[in-house]
Amino acid sequence: MLLFPAVARAGAADELVGLFIQGCLPFAGNATALRDWVQRTGLPPVPEQARVAFLHGAPGQAFDGSAADAKLVLVSSDDGFCSVVTNQATGQAVADALEAGFRQAGLRFRLVIERDDSKVSAIHDREYLAAKDGRGWRILAATVKDDAGGEAMLTGAPE
Repeated sequence: MLLFPAVARAGAADELVGLFIQGCLPFAGNATALRDWVQRTGLPPVPEQARVAFLHGAPGQAFDGSAADAKLVLVSSDDGFCSVVTNQATGQAVADALEAGFRQAGLRFRLVIERDDSKVSAIHDREYLAAKDGRGWRILAATVKDDAGGEAMLTGAPE
């Protein structure tokens, strides 16, 4: 049985959340299991230059999870953190899709922090705690503060 049922998809924010809930949350804290899932799923690695850029020098791997209507990258750092990044989504759409995805996946969750990023003022952060079946996660949604949207990233780690 799947830990998380399939998440309905429509648009970049929904695609971002769908890949995050299916790919990151079940494997947060276990990079080997995540990479086994990536291989079974058939996500190809991104080019080396992109991998280095997405990991900001940290050791790990990055995979192209793009869908028909969304460019997506799944980032798996060796320490077990997992992120999904898209190049175009609005902050409100990401927040709405993430909370809907949590509910659809049967997660209990709460927003614990919402603020502008302390290091990059153009980024808005929303941090959640979520749990299901005795497992817990800390989840960060980082989005560009622009009504037209921009890059968005969801990051998960075991709590």
